[in-house]
Amino acid sequence: MGRSASPYLLGAPAIVWLVVFFVVPLVTMLSLSIQTCDSITLSLVYAGAATVAALVVAFPVTYWIAFRAKRKNFFLLMLLVPFFVSFVIRTTAWYTLLADNGAILTKLKILHLVPESFHVLATPLAVIGGLAYNYLPFTALPLYVALERIDRRVMEASHDLYATRRVAFTHVVLPLAVPGIFAAFLLTFVPAAGDYVNAAILGGTNTVMIGQVIQKKFLEAADYPAASALSMVLLVLMLVGIAAYAKFLGSRTIEEYV
Repeated sequence: MGRSASPYLLGAPAIVWLVVFFVVPLVTMLSLSIQTCDSITLSLVYAGAATVAALVVAFPVTYWIAFRAKRKNFFLLMLLVPFFVSFVIRTTAWYTLLADNGAILTKLKILHLVPESFHVLATPLAVIGGLAYNYLPFTALPLYVALERIDRRVMEASHDLYATRRVAFTHVVLPLAVPGIFAAFLLTFVPAAGDYVNAAILGGTNTVMIGQVIQKKFLEAADYPAASALSMVLLVLMLVGIAAYAKFLGSRTIEEYV
């Protein structure tokens, strides 16, 4: 046994002590918290899925407005007009549309496109769809700003170099839109993760999000310490995302991270 092993032997007692009295309890607490706080995981998953869905819908629309539309302000206003209505009213309207006897499912069942037992309410699909719809402006506006700021001369230069539209989009537009995509993701994900209206109206017992748990502990159970602790956990998770945005995309040029 050479000298290279000596430091490890000398530090072995301290390492064992740290593992037994620090690492093991920490891992145990973490596993228990995950088991007892499934709503946090559900909230993050639903918020992530809704954010991705909103990005998929908003990016083509904002791209068309920024690059193709002649009356940009008009179409941008049309995109935002539905969201002048109350958040709760819009969510309740989706509840009416997606109900088993609603306008959508009734016609689909009459046409035998879906089975009679098919339903959408009280499912993850309904919650994710409601989140994506209600927070669509938080996704669309940063994307539009990022796309609008792209220098059109860069696009012209890519076409002068015989780049196709697809190549120009993937190698010019998309990289330059990365800060806007990241900002849109963050601005949508943060409120969606803490939302409880969509899950309460469109969801069921299997789609309980962290916002519902916090609301019930504050207003119904009066368990203020637990509600505050859950709020702090959610806040820390959101601050991590904001810090990541500020670190990597807040003050650097696009060439450094594309």
